[in-house]
Amino acid sequence: MDRQWSLEESTVVDAPPAVVYRLVSDLRNMGRWSPECRSVWVLRPPARTGTRFVGLNRRGPFLWPTLGRVTRMRPDSEFVFDIGVFGLPIARWGYRFEPEGSGTRITEFWQDLRTGGARGRVAELLGTVFAGSNPARRVALNRAGMRTTLARIARTATSGS
Repeated sequence: MDRQWSLEESTVVDAPPAVVYRLVSDLRNMGRWSPECRSVWVLRPPARTGTRFVGLNRRGPFLWPTLGRVTRMRPDSEFVFDIGVFGLPIARWGYRFEPEGSGTRITEFWQDLRTGGARGRVAELLGTVFAGSNPARRVALNRAGMRTTLARIARTATSGS
């Protein structure tokens, strides 16, 4: 089977794009929604393009930190950040927000940045050792995690909390 390098999941939220974007672009919320991310510390809030942050992740017995940097912010439209470990690029995560009826279609996307060469192989090894998942398993874990995250974002956006 060919390796999958990216994926997307989306849902429609009964809230306007500005509300959903504001929630998602506050990175400190990620620990509330993601099944793996436990907390995020933004080094200089609020987030803007170039803002760096530290994430603490856990899945079962595996616990690992990540370093992130916001790479693109287009208010009410798109929010993107890159994740790395030990100076190695790991993944690009992002969200797109599109009006749909009276609500918002939010799409979460992921791109694997461990694209080969010695650095890519080291990054893959680190993922296996620290997060307990090889690249093939990572895609399945991310798909399930994205669905959970989007459902939790939708609940938060519609509850007003």
